[in-house]
Amino acid sequence: MHKVKALIYDGLCTFEFGIATELFALPRPEFPDWYDFQTIALDMDIRAMGGLAIRAGANLQALRDADTIILPGWRDRSERPPEPLLHALQLAHARGTRLFSICSGVFILAAAGLLRGKCATTHWQHSDYLQSTYPDINVSADTLYIESDNIITSAGSAAGIDAGLHIIRQDHGSAVANSVARRLVLPPHRDGGQAQFVPPIRPRGGKPMAGLVDWARQNLHQPLTVARLAEKAGMSERNFQRRFSAELGNSPMAWVQRERLLQAQTLLETSKAPLKEIAHSCGYDSLDTFRIAFKRELGTSPTAYRMRFSRV
Repeated sequence: MHKVKALIYDGLCTFEFGIATELFALPRPEFPDWYDFQTIALDMDIRAMGGLAIRAGANLQALRDADTIILPGWRDRSERPPEPLLHALQLAHARGTRLFSICSGVFILAAAGLLRGKCATTHWQHSDYLQSTYPDINVSADTLYIESDNIITSAGSAAGIDAGLHIIRQDHGSAVANSVARRLVLPPHRDGGQAQFVPPIRPRGGKPMAGLVDWARQNLHQPLTVARLAEKAGMSERNFQRRFSAELGNSPMAWVQRERLLQAQTLLETSKAPLKEIAHSCGYDSLDTFRIAFKRELGTSPTAYRMRFSRV
């Protein structure tokens, strides 16, 4: 089982920690090989926001066999974390452990020197401070989450949910991640700056765009051009592209491409249909075009994805 370890510390950010436990610690017997979750205590006496007192049975030594380490915030961005913690994270990263920070947890990774030369994000209120304090990090202030060299950093608290679902999707596939999202009754999922393994986005705007999105998802096998989508929405192409990007956070053609790949992922996981049939049903002119797009966006081939995540 994949071992997930979440750090707790005096001054713990309870919402961020709650994200970690809800996504990875909650028992899900419907999914085989779910995560083995453990809480790791940095301090002897831990008081969380709201006056809660917390105890954990494991210390930093338990990080040695972690597959994923979660850093749910940090109590003070100007406070350097203890050296034993930084050293433990450096060793873990060298071993290939995945590191995941939520919001201000990025300052722990930065202090450990693990983000030098990498892209990272955090809450917009911390972005300028992070960049000025660690100028060797490429800080993205408008990204919900970023993955770089097996390190995932996420923005404000709720963005940690999006990043956590991204992790679940990587480990267990699209169907499982979407099932977890539905069970949590999550709000519309948002693009994290990572095209791969991101579930569908619902528009923030009114009924015309929402209706268009539903129609497009049912007709991905057809040629979907900007002109056709704009006509379906009853708008000029220029106005349509502006409205679409504002409501869904992406261009129409980039959205269509991602939706086609999401549908392909679902079919690969839930059916035994031939790849050529899946490619056609998702709107690709040829199997080669489908394979190229899948590999480029998801970093693996359709066949390899099916072998890993198929449930039929």
